[in-house]
Amino acid sequence: MEAKDYLAFIVSEIHTTIVATVDDEGLPITAAIDMMDSDENGLYFLTAKGKGFYDRLKKRGFLALTAIKGQDTMSSVAVSVRGKVRELGYERIPALFEKNPYMHQIYPTKEAMHALTVFQVYEGTGEWFDLSKRPIERASFTFGGVQEKTEGFIITDACIGCGSCLKVCPQDCISADSIPFRIEQAHCLHCGNCMTACPAGAVQKR
Repeated sequence: MEAKDYLAFIVSEIHTTIVATVDDEGLPITAAIDMMDSDENGLYFLTAKGKGFYDRLKKRGFLALTAIKGQDTMSSVAVSVRGKVRELGYERIPALFEKNPYMHQIYPTKEAMHALTVFQVYEGTGEWFDLSKRPIERASFTFGGVQEKTEGFIITDACIGCGSCLKVCPQDCISADSIPFRIEQAHCLHCGNCMTACPAGAVQKR
């Protein structure tokens, strides 16, 4: 999937997300925020201008969010995003209310709607993590021109092919078809067992 597909999944399949911002004391604070729309340019949500959440967004210009779908841990799909936010104002609100008609029950009049403003997550990174599949599936994505930063582990040319890493990998996602062995990044938990077990020091963080 492309970045716009992951963002669309958040809006259409999950919708309510847990968003983290930072307060004036530098401490994290969370809120449940509905993601109202998405496109290739990012995510869109709204908030009332009188809320502390609004103040934190304006002061920091940044947030992180996680959205989870599933009845329990082993059936869940999680999408996490962190990135820059900017205020767009009132103009998109009628269209967002049309796409999310339940909002009329919270802000029933045009006058009440003017308490709201739209924000866009316009530049950021994200991660897809699907525990419902065997082996697990993970992917990273970026949007808004952000350079992707790789995480996880790789096996270098120092690999001696001893198989110590194979014994401790919980997802069996290390390929031993050739030396050096290779980690299948799309299925890796990033647990670090392989790096701890390797006697040759061949496993490194990416």
